[in-house]
Amino acid sequence: MFPYIESHTWSLGPLTFQTWGTLVATGFIVGTWIAAQRAKKNGLNPKLVWDMAFWIFLAAMIGSRVFHVVFYDPMYYLAHPLDALDPRRPGFAIEGGFFASAGVFWYFIQKHKLNFYAYADTLMWGLPWGCGIGRIGCFLIHDHPGTLSNFVLAVKYPDGKIRHDLGLYLSLVGFSIGLIFLAIDRLVPKEKRSPLLFLGAFMILDSISRLGLDFLRTVDVRYFGLTPTQWFAFPLIGIGIWLLCYKKVSLFAKEGVEGVRKS
Repeated sequence: MFPYIESHTWSLGPLTFQTWGTLVATGFIVGTWIAAQRAKKNGLNPKLVWDMAFWIFLAAMIGSRVFHVVFYDPMYYLAHPLDALDPRRPGFAIEGGFFASAGVFWYFIQKHKLNFYAYADTLMWGLPWGCGIGRIGCFLIHDHPGTLSNFVLAVKYPDGKIRHDLGLYLSLVGFSIGLIFLAIDRLVPKEKRSPLLFLGAFMILDSISRLGLDFLRTVDVRYFGLTPTQWFAFPLIGIGIWLLCYKKVSLFAKEGVEGVRKS
């Protein structure tokens, strides 16, 4: 049984910070740092990784909010539209953040004429670790309570009931995908990889985990028995499989690394 640990805010002198927001920001910074180190190792420009990460972070927060408002709680926000603009209110769905981030990433790549393949897989290298850290925030505020269970990682809530806690599980999923990436990088020769291997692998692994774990949720809205995230997981798994078999074509990027040392 996992202990119930709760934290909504923390203080540093006279300043008070939100626990969830702090861990999400920390996860984003750590994930970007890992991606930047990967870029440097692969001959890419780490400064460009940090530059695009700033805009991706803004897009991710906005996209996560929009996705939640539209798909998870539309009736409430139709009645209280201004609450959708209040960042203090709970309600951010990470899938919306992924979609918005993808759009910003594509624009950044086209604007700066960068190698789509190289930078896409480089950014994905840091994403699982960022998600793992950020989801600790979800666990500490316990905004994803699950069904009753005696599972070894279930959490005993203050009311005495033992439940799955999806924040904890999703954090472990993030770290696990990061470890899988390390194993793939060590075991699979580069010449045998799809140019978008890590992007495809993340889409498959993350979506499969959400397909299963969302059945344990107790408070999320459902459409025909599935959460919005589960419905989106099906096409994402299909796209991920396609990316694992994908062959590079000039329509998406220049061949090879685009001479980023000149950037």
